[in-house]
Amino acid sequence: MLTCKQLTELVTDYLEGRMPFWQRVSFQLHIGMCRHCRAYLRQMKLTITTLGKLPDEPMPPAVRDALLARFRRSRPHQ
Repeated sequence: MLTCKQLTELVTDYLEGRMPFWQRVSFQLHIGMCRHCRAYLRQMKLTITTLGKLPDEPMPPAVRDALLARFRRSRPHQ
């Protein structure tokens, strides 16, 4: 069975239907037994649905720059 970490790494493949049968079975078994991963899967589905409703307008440059700056500050230094 998959670990929680493995599941989070594979969630995109699962949602996009790009997972081999046996890996999908293992994923579903884990989801059936782990409430935290079920919540994570629900959050990912909600995020995808919400992002799909955003308008196709370009982001203003000032907003883009502010988001990039915040993202860079939040990442651990490597």
